[in-house]
Amino acid sequence: MSIRLGENAPDFTAETTEGTIRFHEWIGDHWAILFSHPKDFTPVCTTELGYLAGLKPEFDKRNTKIIGLSIDPVGDHKEWVKDIAETQGHAVNYPLIGDPDLTVAKLYDMIHPEASGAGPRTAVDNATVRSVFLIGPDKKVKATLVYPMSAGRNFDEVLRLLDALQLNAKHTVATPVNWKPGEDVIIPTSVSNDAAMQKYPQGFKTVKPYLRYVEQPK
Repeated sequence: MSIRLGENAPDFTAETTEGTIRFHEWIGDHWAILFSHPKDFTPVCTTELGYLAGLKPEFDKRNTKIIGLSIDPVGDHKEWVKDIAETQGHAVNYPLIGDPDLTVAKLYDMIHPEASGAGPRTAVDNATVRSVFLIGPDKKVKATLVYPMSAGRNFDEVLRLLDALQLNAKHTVATPVNWKPGEDVIIPTSVSNDAAMQKYPQGFKTVKPYLRYVEQPK
């Protein structure tokens, strides 16, 4: 099943390093980041998990929960996090889903539908399981990212994307290329000039009829 933007994030029940969760219930009224890994004790993922643990307070400020997934049992996760704390300087401070039977990976279209969880698996067998899903409080998928095994994910970019999504949701604006929080944003074409003047009495800059910039709403 392909996961499309704007669709409901599939719900599931799973064992994690912090106990059993039902995904939608766990999200509650928060935003959520679900990110996956091909296997425990892999080098690139070790750096990612540690970095994200250090960045977690920034996600907390944004009412956003973090949860990881790896196609290994929870018991293996609990051993792996010891290595992460030792080598990366940050202890994992969010739950990790155990998915040895590939249930969640297949539910989110992160691995070939005919893949099997039986027997020993290598990271190469799980090569496609390198995904990031940003999910809103309405349980709908707002954005997705997919990376190869060889390239570490940029979680600063995930945070920037989250800022843009939350701003878009609250103020009905769009963000231009390379936007950073605090910079001008774009008034969507669905908003007429008359409506824009009412909404932004301080004024806005029209470059083209379809390209209008305004100061970022507070």
